[in-house]
Amino acid sequence: MTDVPRYLIVCLHTRRLALLAILVSAGIVLQILACALYNNWLPMLTVIMYVLLPMPLMFFMGSDNSIFSESESSWEDATKFLTGFSAVGSIAIPIILKHADLIGWGALIMELSSFSIFFKDVMFYG
Repeated sequence: MTDVPRYLIVCLHTRRLALLAILVSAGIVLQILACALYNNWLPMLTVIMYVLLPMPLMFFMGSDNSIFSESESSWEDATKFLTGFSAVGSIAIPIILKHADLIGWGALIMELSSFSIFFKDVMFYG
């Protein structure tokens, strides 16, 4: 592969960062619209899970380990379990709220769309 000029590499990273910002903004807008359009703020409970999701990774995983690598300690296993629990909770809360008829179908679809956008964002940037 030929040498790529530095300014082109910086431009490509800037475009990737701009796409990241657009996707996060779209996810937040969908999250707020799911609540505001239906005048029901219960779907905002998923924000708690979005905040709790990275906490086990920040506190218990070292920077040299990946969440997908083999773990050698029980702390790493517990961290992966808590992260998975938070991710499943982000999907389960809107579904449980819909099952209890506390939110409508539109709010459920917007909530799950918001989660999928956040998930794609993390997978694209990570």
